[in-house]
Amino acid sequence: MVNKVYVTYNQVHKLCQDSADQILNDFTPNLIIAIGGGGYVPARILRSFLKRPGSANIPIQAIGLSLYENLGKDGPVEEPGTKVTRTQWLDLSSLEMANLIGKNILIVDEVDDTRTTLEYAVKELQKDVETAKQKLGREGEKTKFSIFVLHNKDKPKKGHLPEDMHTENRYLAAHTVGDVWICYPWEATDIDEHDRLALSQPT
Repeated sequence: MVNKVYVTYNQVHKLCQDSADQILNDFTPNLIIAIGGGGYVPARILRSFLKRPGSANIPIQAIGLSLYENLGKDGPVEEPGTKVTRTQWLDLSSLEMANLIGKNILIVDEVDDTRTTLEYAVKELQKDVETAKQKLGREGEKTKFSIFVLHNKDKPKKGHLPEDMHTENRYLAAHTVGDVWICYPWEATDIDEHDRLALSQPT
């Protein structure tokens, strides 16, 4: 039986709030890239806490990656697949890629499960930025990627992140959990039942 943990919108909000100061101090992001669909809501909440008086809102761009596969027709439970599929990406022919050069970019997702999706996102974005730098003659400008997730699952990872991302503290998980199935509120079809289940689970 799958062990499910239900997370409420309030809990997501507080995880973002509690992580904001560390993100500002360690990452100093000036651009957010949300991985859809789970990274959209945390990215938007986080932006409110990262804004400082007199400064503009940090822009949010989005990419879509899919790794999870449905286990069957009888329920919503999914499991990690083996291949990352792009469902949405930045337009390499537009100003979007040029806007990434020389930035501190914060990649946001809801959960670090197998790490396969995060590995793919970092590698592909780094590759695209390098291509844009060469094309535009901006090789001297350094782009740094950081990662924020709401939850990290304490389990062996299939994917790997650049070593300097760890040594330079550019990876942050707001909360580490066991290898459980996390049910986020934006996945719920009945939010009242979802919140009831969240309140009824052991603290």
